[in-house]
Amino acid sequence: MKDSNKRVLTLQDISCFGSCSLTVALPIISACGIETAILPSAVLSTHTGGFTDVEVCDLTDDIMRMVNHWVKENISFDCLYTGYLGSIRQIDYVREIKKKVINRDGIFILDPAMADNGILYKGFDEAYVKAMAGLVGESGVLLPNLTEACMMTGIEYRREDHDEAYVEEILGALKALGATNVVLKGIRFEEGKIGIALCEGDNVQYYFTKRVGRGYHGTGDCFAASFTGALIRGSSMYDAGRIAADFVVEGIRQTLNDDNHPYGIRFERVLPMLIDRLTPC
Repeated sequence: MKDSNKRVLTLQDISCFGSCSLTVALPIISACGIETAILPSAVLSTHTGGFTDVEVCDLTDDIMRMVNHWVKENISFDCLYTGYLGSIRQIDYVREIKKKVINRDGIFILDPAMADNGILYKGFDEAYVKAMAGLVGESGVLLPNLTEACMMTGIEYRREDHDEAYVEEILGALKALGATNVVLKGIRFEEGKIGIALCEGDNVQYYFTKRVGRGYHGTGDCFAASFTGALIRGSSMYDAGRIAADFVVEGIRQTLNDDNHPYGIRFERVLPMLIDRLTPC
């Protein structure tokens, strides 16, 4: 998909403070040399990881008004990348957005962004999981973590003790939901390493990195944004996954000794590395 003139639209919330969602997606994809437009689903004073009394402005009623204005202005996009969506209604809007402003040969990258470590995020329920599973077949690339994949397919979630049979069972179940290409995050085959499984059609490849330190809020968003930027810049799906995984790991390393930054990784420090790894324009 190499084309330096490609244009990405990303739909997710804005956390005004905290390294996640649009607050990381816009700078990361833009740093990849890709024009990036945003469609905010909500505005939050901070993200919800570790902060209390978060102020939230829900923009659900405004989403399609913005899209319809783009239609009038003949504005369209080559890629739709969605992250955290706050409601089933917003999930339903994704289908309309695809039809109205995404080019016919465009790609839809879907990050389900609803659960982790075996637990749904606050405010979501089984109806939301079912609605998200119904969106899987619309995607060109699906980017779930292991928890999200298991919830959408009904397969038992295992925190550890993964093997290829278990992973490929999950990938097969996601394909049964309509997924064509999947990057499954959070695979653990051996102690001290964590990886991704990349499924393109019947071809499955793995890529592992060293498990570094603690977990940070927003690493999934940083992965999805850097993956999107690399893919649109012309990297293969496997190379885009590898670049994104390395970007997140290095971002964690840059943050480990910084007690003043517990709310997300210092991805800004690693943008030069990301840019160096991209396919030349």
